[in-house]
Amino acid sequence: MAFAQASQPRTLAEMNITPLVDVLLVMLVIFMISAPVFSRPIPLDIAPGEHAEPSKMPPIELRIDASGEVFFNDRPAPLSALNAMFSAEAVRAGEALPGVSVSISANGDADYQVVAKVLATAQNAGFTKIGFAR
Repeated sequence: MAFAQASQPRTLAEMNITPLVDVLLVMLVIFMISAPVFSRPIPLDIAPGEHAEPSKMPPIELRIDASGEVFFNDRPAPLSALNAMFSAEAVRAGEALPGVSVSISANGDADYQVVAKVLATAQNAGFTKIGFAR
């Protein structure tokens, strides 16, 4: 007794990955073309090494508390008088001005606008060595 087999076609479910590979290759080409655009040099003024002559002037220490009050070398200073104080320090430093450092210590809750004004005032006075302290 012979049994007849049903001649139903079997479907084989396979995933077609050709479109996926095409998209990945196009993305690879796009990233290869755009990568040199993102690699632009950033100009940095790196501090001199160990053999540099230390500044004879003490650093200017600025502290900004959470309420936005500014302290210039541990003395309270209003923002309006900060420009005059920086100018006086610049005159006192004379030719040593590029060697004088300004250290800004801002509270984490301080208003960004106050910090930005202090930073801009120091830069406008001619100080180039400005850093942030913890």
